[in-house]
Amino acid sequence: MYERSAELYDAIYAFKDYAREAASVHEVIERTRRSAGRALLDVACGTGLHAAAFRTWYEVEGVELSDGMLAVARRRLPASTVHRGDMRDFALARRFDAVTCLFSSIGYVRTVEGMRRAIRNMARHLAPGGVLVVEPWFFPDAYRPGHLSAQFIDGAELKVARFALSELVDRVSVLDMHHLVGRSSGIESFVERHELGLFTLAEYLDAHAHAGLDAHFEEAGPAGRGLFVATAPKAAEWHVPATDEAP
Repeated sequence: MYERSAELYDAIYAFKDYAREAASVHEVIERTRRSAGRALLDVACGTGLHAAAFRTWYEVEGVELSDGMLAVARRRLPASTVHRGDMRDFALARRFDAVTCLFSSIGYVRTVEGMRRAIRNMARHLAPGGVLVVEPWFFPDAYRPGHLSAQFIDGAELKVARFALSELVDRVSVLDMHHLVGRSSGIESFVERHELGLFTLAEYLDAHAHAGLDAHFEEAGPAGRGLFVATAPKAAEWHVPATDEAP
């Protein structure tokens, strides 16, 4: 996913105010966290636009699975470390005061089991008193199959039209994103399939609880889909359960 479109991603989402969104998440972190450090890990950081904005307040690292997105993020963030990794099982040799997973990237794990693994793994990277902030994909009752979306770019050197029609397969939302891309060097078309799991509010909260976190849901969020905000225990011996058993 996002391999062929990685170089187009920032242009397609130019309407998105990453700096404003990062500032709103920063406010959530500052009123919630109980750790004293300034280290932040942005998981599924994409092309690094949220991470770049977070550098105003934090020492930032990133994690990204897509090689195409990773290449863009590393160019954007030369002074920060951006790791290649899957949110379900990446392992870094440090902990962070804040871990974020934004723009509904959590949906890409597809299954409830995958979401629980991802939450537990991100929690494992929290310092005592640190905060995990996760922006969810749609809840099952809010997702609308049959919705047609379109984005257009009309630049001097780049023209793009991207269309997607939402589908539902079991509890997975499926979007085949059709791209038509024009440059002076030629015109091409390609399709990328995106599959995102639909998890309930209760399933998200249960996943946080099984990871040993105290979580709540804030309805607004930077893009209107809400935020799950969870705090790790402040005890120095804080650790995450090794399995999906209640702590």
